[in-house]
Amino acid sequence: MASQALIRDFEDLIGKENVFSSEADRQSYSYDSAVLTPVVPSLVLRPTSTEQLGVCVKKLYDNGIPMTVRGAGTNLSGGTIPDNTDTVVILTNGLNRIIEINSDDLYAVVEPGVITAQFAAEVAKKNLFYPPDPGSQAVSTIGGNIAENAGGLRGLKYGVTKDYLMGVEFFDATGEIVKSGSRTVKCVTGYNLGGMLVQSEGTLGIISQAILKLVPPPKASKALMAVFDEVQDAAEAVAGIIAAHVVPCTLELLDNNTIVRVDDYTKAGLPREAGAILLIEVDGHPAQVADDAEAVERVLKANRARAVHVPKDAEEKFKLWEARRMALPVLARCRPTTVLEDATVPRSQIPAMMKAVNEIAAKHKLEVGTFGHAGDGNLHPTFLCDKRDKDEFHRVEEAIDEMFDVALKLHGTLSGEHGIGTAKSKWMEKETSRGTILFSQRLRRALDPKGLFNATKLVGI
Repeated sequence: MASQALIRDFEDLIGKENVFSSEADRQSYSYDSAVLTPVVPSLVLRPTSTEQLGVCVKKLYDNGIPMTVRGAGTNLSGGTIPDNTDTVVILTNGLNRIIEINSDDLYAVVEPGVITAQFAAEVAKKNLFYPPDPGSQAVSTIGGNIAENAGGLRGLKYGVTKDYLMGVEFFDATGEIVKSGSRTVKCVTGYNLGGMLVQSEGTLGIISQAILKLVPPPKASKALMAVFDEVQDAAEAVAGIIAAHVVPCTLELLDNNTIVRVDDYTKAGLPREAGAILLIEVDGHPAQVADDAEAVERVLKANRARAVHVPKDAEEKFKLWEARRMALPVLARCRPTTVLEDATVPRSQIPAMMKAVNEIAAKHKLEVGTFGHAGDGNLHPTFLCDKRDKDEFHRVEEAIDEMFDVALKLHGTLSGEHGIGTAKSKWMEKETSRGTILFSQRLRRALDPKGLFNATKLVGI
């Protein structure tokens, strides 16, 4: 645990109410949403202003104390688990101001602790649209979204967090404020340091402020639910929609296990006997929406959709999408341990990836529920198990190894949106190269010579 003298220093700097040193408090920040061993930090700090954040970073670095920055802790790859018991966790949820929403120039300025869904709702009040919508949006924060390059259901058409980052301010290892980007549409002043901070997982700097791009909302939208007897038919329909050059706003897949589990909990009236369903939404100009919906329906029927259902009103549409968003929390209730992955492949390879996931699960005698953003190739195979059963969990680990091997052979990637952290670092070289790892480590050492910023994450020390 941190020394009493250091604790008193931080109490003087940021207020006693923002320094958490008790065993119970520190235990609360020893884990995130990844299935990894908790590590209890020595101290937890909650600065409530940019100035306080900078002072905390500088004092910790000057004293050689490792630090891990944390937003809401929804991370799924271990990025917010402390490196060791000497680590101090810096919370950013006290930096939660929406500083500006500019309707004329289509941008907003926010602090890192702003909750994603609350920010989107405030933007919507101005008749504007912030598209990134990670599944954890009700609690996840903008700073964490940037650090992980979070995606979401609308990523297929609208992109992910990096596509909306116009500028960023962050603290480097010395406690100096670094600024990159601007409020203008174009900015090529200096290095693209904001791009470097995206998906850096707290290893290169600590974000204090972000400038985010906003867009006008779509004028119209139409939702469809397609029902398939076989999951492979649904997967092939996904590839067919993209091949037809239609880009839906969302294109989500749920397999039978996920459908049944979700319907048991939500009573949404999902087709429980279906092998899979696709939830699709097209948006844009009303005429384009009509054309796209018609084209999508043709592809669905050509790929053996047993039924294509259009919600009769906004309430029914909301129930369908709420059922999709409940997939993970519902599956997580089924067994003591839930291992959610996000292997991502080119969209044309969705059928092959779905087939491989089901074959691997059957081979290892494991229960899996697969759902995800099929339109952008980002699947979430979710293994339901009990980590206390060493044999079962070993089979899960073997299955995940095999699944990632398949994803990489299909020219896919280890992570579409969850990040690497410590959970996936062992596979990094398989996807990239030894040179990539060494280059990344040299970059980190140049910016953080003491190795105190989340040092074991992403590419290791």
